[in-house]
Amino acid sequence: MDRQQTRQPGFSARFKLTLSYAGFLMLAGSLLLAAVWMFLLAYVPDRAMLRNADPDSLNGVFPVRSVLLGEFAPRAAAVMVFLLIFGLVGGWLLAGRMLAPLIRITEATRTAGHGSLSHRIRLPGRKDEFRELADAFDTMLAQLEAHVAEQQRFAANASHELRTPLATTQALLDVARKDPDHVDGELIQRLHDVNSRAIDLTEALLVLSRAGRRSFTREPVDLSLLVEEATETLLPFAEKRGVAIETSGGIALAHGSQALLLQVTTNLVQNAIVHNLPDKGTVWVGTGVGPGAVVLTVENSGEKLSPEMVATLTEPFQRGTERIRGDHGGVGLGLAIVKRITEVHDGTLTLTPRDSGGLRITVELPAAPAQSSNRTSDQ
Repeated sequence: MDRQQTRQPGFSARFKLTLSYAGFLMLAGSLLLAAVWMFLLAYVPDRAMLRNADPDSLNGVFPVRSVLLGEFAPRAAAVMVFLLIFGLVGGWLLAGRMLAPLIRITEATRTAGHGSLSHRIRLPGRKDEFRELADAFDTMLAQLEAHVAEQQRFAANASHELRTPLATTQALLDVARKDPDHVDGELIQRLHDVNSRAIDLTEALLVLSRAGRRSFTREPVDLSLLVEEATETLLPFAEKRGVAIETSGGIALAHGSQALLLQVTTNLVQNAIVHNLPDKGTVWVGTGVGPGAVVLTVENSGEKLSPEMVATLTEPFQRGTERIRGDHGGVGLGLAIVKRITEVHDGTLTLTPRDSGGLRITVELPAAPAQSSNRTSDQ
């Protein structure tokens, strides 16, 4: 059971602040009355001679301090009672006013805990500690709401994407079951293709899920070596599609996971090959070094793309209908995976349509400490 649910009931913060305020006021009043009494003791004599009295007669002596104490004590007690009442009432009102923002924040927290993430505190007034807390809470709610909406949209899209190959497989199996004697190679090949697509989609979903955990060891990674490995792997695929790959740039040490950054490089090069001209297309892959960062750039020839369509390409399952080739549409997660991996590496991903057609994708990542120190020593 949650610890918060097992807490014993106690005094409210408002009550505690009221007692603290009243106690401080009583203490200050007591010190003030004590100071007044000490002043009176210091400057008022113990006895005084009455006017026109015989100096040698005791009947003419007036007990000043005794009379003063008799007059001072009840008035001091009345002042303390007034301070106690004033401290309790004033402290209660003051504590309520001071804690009002905290009450609103608590109510908003409970509302969010019940699943309503659209509620905002929007605490009015000038900046102070409570308003900074309220603003930070509103920001957290906005980010959480956007994240939940993104996850829900992603889950719905993933379910839809997985349902398609599964439904196709079911239909093909139904056909084979109704007429098992006429199962031919074409049917088996279609089942194989649909199953391969489902496997690719599942693997892409797993990669996308792992990429967001940040549970990886950071180390210096040379992007130029990753480009070399990715282009060698994809070269037969590019030659089959009539696409040439050109590489440029030198050593570029990023700070991150080699496996994840290789996934980024491979996805970008494969994406550039797939969404290219039908024949005699080109892919340009380059690496570079900037101030405190390294850059991976992948460009490809192809059809002209609108900025509005380019802005949606990094969303999961948003393949861009203008760019799909019928023989290799992909699973719609290539650029989404690139975006997620870039974000967990504290980098930036930029997509820009080329004037002559095609797309330019730039990945900027933090440079490895070794790279930064080497550049400083070279200068």
